[in-house]
Amino acid sequence: MADFNGGIVGGDNAIKLQAEQITTFNSTGTLTTQPATTEIEYLVVAGGGGAGGPSYSGGGGAGGFRTASGLSVSGGASYPVTVGAGGAGNAGVNIPGTKGSDSILSTPTPITSEGGGYSVPSGGYRNSGPAGPGGSGGGTGPSADTQPNYPAVGGTGVPGQGSPGGGGDYPESPVNNRGGAAGGGGAGQAGEDAIFGLQAGNVNISVSGTGGNGLSSSITGSTVYYAGGGGGGAYGACWGGAGGYGGGGRGADGATTPSTGGSAPYTKETAGAVNTGGGGGGASATLYNPGTVGAGGGSGVVIIKEAEVFKSASGVWDMNSMYNNVQSGTWTNA
Repeated sequence: MADFNGGIVGGDNAIKLQAEQITTFNSTGTLTTQPATTEIEYLVVAGGGGAGGPSYSGGGGAGGFRTASGLSVSGGASYPVTVGAGGAGNAGVNIPGTKGSDSILSTPTPITSEGGGYSVPSGGYRNSGPAGPGGSGGGTGPSADTQPNYPAVGGTGVPGQGSPGGGGDYPESPVNNRGGAAGGGGAGQAGEDAIFGLQAGNVNISVSGTGGNGLSSSITGSTVYYAGGGGGGAYGACWGGAGGYGGGGRGADGATTPSTGGSAPYTKETAGAVNTGGGGGGASATLYNPGTVGAGGGSGVVIIKEAEVFKSASGVWDMNSMYNNVQSGTWTNA
């Protein structure tokens, strides 16, 4: 409605109190909410797990992945934000990697995503111990069916944050074993077990497990995958596993060498991608190539979305007030 009594207009209008705001934390910091914010949408991804050192090792587990909307906060308040670092890889022979660090959004109801589980190497003559638990679990190296640690067990994941890592059951073959390791778990999928028994002549060629895929988020307005598991590393003339979608690192191939079982094109391990929570790629080892270094996990990320806020205003407005609101972009016709 309108009232033409001396420059006064009336009607129901919505006044924009604040615009939508998206804040991305690639490192630890402080969230200060806008004055009219009462709830937020969040994505909290922890650091990915690191891979163990040679001999050949599983892939690191992805950092925990948590996202939701409607988390209550106060307007104009400050909340600490911790972004977890990726776990370190390890160069020491038969030494596990390091677990990733937690990411924490310290609101009145704290949101914690757990760091990704570390992976373990073969342990000497295919006797890998269990991999580390975490947001997603790390992958194992292989354990032969004649060894005390058979079957090798992948690390467990936290329900609602991630998945378990792959395991490494390894049947002995009559001649010239070649081996692979398992992939680390991802937010959306378990790490893959190594695949054994692909025959080439009299050599048992294996393919290492791929890392589990992560999950996507569109909190920033673009669809991005996070928290992929690392691929397992390989021994001899075998292929390393691919990293999972969401920043998982690739496992190392065995070196290119002349052998009765053929050879794999040698590709080194890669680290989990920064600010994705991806697990690190597993190391390789072979008689023809010095053992490589287990790769580190990717750091985590915390993203906060504050919705735009409107206030309903009804009544009469003088022309100056209307003009000023139109100029500032805070006048919306009901």
